[in-house]
Amino acid sequence: MLTKAHDALRLRTSPGVFFTSALISLLFVVVTVAFTTTVDDVFSTASGWIMTNLGWFYILGVTTFLIFLVVIALTHYGRVRLGGDEERPEHSTLAWFSMLFAAGIGSILMFWGVAEPISHFANPPLQEAAPESEAAAREAMGFTLYHFGFHTWAIFALPGLCFGYFIYKRKLPPRVSSIFAPVLGGRIYGPIGKTIDVVAIVGTIFGVATSVGLGTLQINAGLAQLFGLEESGIIQIALIAVVTVMAGISVALGLDKGIKRLSNLNIGMAMMLLAFVLVTGPSLFLLKGMIESVGIYAEALPSLAFWNDTFADSGWQNTWTVFYWAWTITWSPFVGIFIARISRGRTVREFVAGVLALPVLFSVVWFSIFGMGAFHIELQGEGGLVERVVDSGDIPGALFEFLGNFPLAGLVSGLAIVLVVIFFVTSVDSTAMVLDMMAGGKEEKAPIHQRLFWAALMGLVAATMLVATGKDGLDALQQVITVVGLPFFVMGFVMMYSLVRGIREDLGELPEPVTRQWTEVNTAEDLEAAESRPAPEVVVVTRAIPDETDGDDGGRDERESSSAGAGNGSAPGAEIRAGEEVESAR
Repeated sequence: MLTKAHDALRLRTSPGVFFTSALISLLFVVVTVAFTTTVDDVFSTASGWIMTNLGWFYILGVTTFLIFLVVIALTHYGRVRLGGDEERPEHSTLAWFSMLFAAGIGSILMFWGVAEPISHFANPPLQEAAPESEAAAREAMGFTLYHFGFHTWAIFALPGLCFGYFIYKRKLPPRVSSIFAPVLGGRIYGPIGKTIDVVAIVGTIFGVATSVGLGTLQINAGLAQLFGLEESGIIQIALIAVVTVMAGISVALGLDKGIKRLSNLNIGMAMMLLAFVLVTGPSLFLLKGMIESVGIYAEALPSLAFWNDTFADSGWQNTWTVFYWAWTITWSPFVGIFIARISRGRTVREFVAGVLALPVLFSVVWFSIFGMGAFHIELQGEGGLVERVVDSGDIPGALFEFLGNFPLAGLVSGLAIVLVVIFFVTSVDSTAMVLDMMAGGKEEKAPIHQRLFWAALMGLVAATMLVATGKDGLDALQQVITVVGLPFFVMGFVMMYSLVRGIREDLGELPEPVTRQWTEVNTAEDLEAAESRPAPEVVVVTRAIPDETDGDDGGRDERESSSAGAGNGSAPGAEIRAGEEVESAR
């Protein structure tokens, strides 16, 4: 039946994965609209239980991901290339960074750039510093960079690295289930693999829908401030529709014409906004604060990475850090497969260094300038940010209240709204492209109406989560995403094991160390003679596995290399002559 429907709709995808994912998402929309109160109660209870009992697991998980990535990049595995051994990167570093930034965290920076620092400034998380003090400002900056620095990008980088390896090195389908091939084997093509893919697709839809919902709230707040437009559900649904249509156009144009151009436009406009705030604001204060923020982050990171609010048990961490990690990890399959696609040809070490270092560096600069600028307004300026953002709870309006303290406030706020819109368009169009790949298991260009379906579905889920629930929009988004994020953390730990096992199987083990053999040393002459003997060389024979199209001996290639090449990427089947060859080398 699914196959007949698939053919009738002229789709090119996997019917089971496509229709199951779509049905679950649409069922959520229908049930939420029909049974609003019941759905609210279910997600409220589930998210409350997870935050209370499993918040520590979220904290531990992300820190573990970060440590794992750093370690694997520093080992000899770091020299393995995501693709063929002779492949090189397709995109320049600048274009690579632009697409990383736009697809991953650009929209988050716009929403939280002012809102988060000023929130922690008014309500210090550790509850030790006096609210709205210099100490509170330092603490606020430390927590903000913790939330949007290495940890956030570790969540994206782990699946990205796994996708890059298994899709472009092992040539497996671009699906989440492919990452588990070393564990599941051929079962990735069966019901277990399809279940993993459906969970990943549905979770990604909810994660990106949450971001679209947050962006809609921010756009609505900006339009309300500039033009007096009402902040209401009808307006927000209209805004989601506009973003969805724009994303559909970009999806139709494809990666190079649509997504890549919008990404480059994004990064250019973001840099202009950043420069405007730096030049027209308290420049010296911001520059000094930016450098100081690096030290604040470096000092706070080791303790915050394992902090679980154990003693105070205030619940603060549940509504901030746990929500962030759950939200971010639901993005991770989409962002992971997207950055794997644009990172093909880079080594594991290049990938980890680039994906962690470049966006994190930009995040530090962004939050330092906007955060320190917000602190300056409260401590030495006219204030007003705490009153609007914290006291009135208008988090989406934080950026526009901030820009109201700068010259050309109306014009710049208008440009900021455009920038937010473009950020969310790039998020939706990139996700639609990736969801289509994950559902179909192929990177080939799919029918346009098939890719447009995913963009429309994300817009529909976002509108439902934001407007159709009975709770405050932001609160509803937080509760849903906290529940959806749990299975992704479990998968993250399996991903780490699977990646190491996969690389080890393909790369082969390092040879056992062979040392110089010493005789008994009783005199200075004996010692000098022993030290003059050279250390042995290890002779390694690498046998390439013959191609099935050749004969029995076809494709066989024996090459000898010295210890300088040992462990640097021997083909499967590498053998070490540990007997007479090593003895002769001695």
